Amino acid sequence: MKILKIDHLGIAVKSIDEGKNFWTDVLGLQLTATETVQEQKVTTAFFPVGESEVELLESTSPDGPIGKYIEKRGEGIQHVAFRVENIEEALAELKAKGIPLIDEKPRRGAGGAMIAFLHPKATSGILVELSQRDEH
Repeated sequence: MKILKIDHLGIAVKSIDEGKNFWTDVLGLQLTATETVQEQKVTTAFFPVGESEVELLESTSPDGPIGKYIEKRGEGIQHVAFRVENIEEALAELKAKGIPLIDEKPRRGAGGAMIAFLHPKATSGILVELSQRDEH
């Protein structure tokens, strides 16, 4: 498996409109894209930081993964995403190593990326996402 970089940090927020102020007004980052991913019941907002990004995640439904996360743990870092060269090879390698996967097959995420999540019980409680995009 070849990890290319930290792709993004996913931060769960109750409201992107309210949550973005720190990132734009205080840190001076620029909001470059927002997108709603209906299948995941989430709206995302991306703020580039060098070669990586901060992704704010707002639930579109209380029963969505982000809604449940905020209800259980409050707002904050929800996941770290690593950009990989080949997500299918990475998942096969991790499965062969006995790493429990939430997604055994990649699915489409925000920005057209192919994504898959590893189970937090394999990562000391951190939700880890793998992400593959056409451009590196």
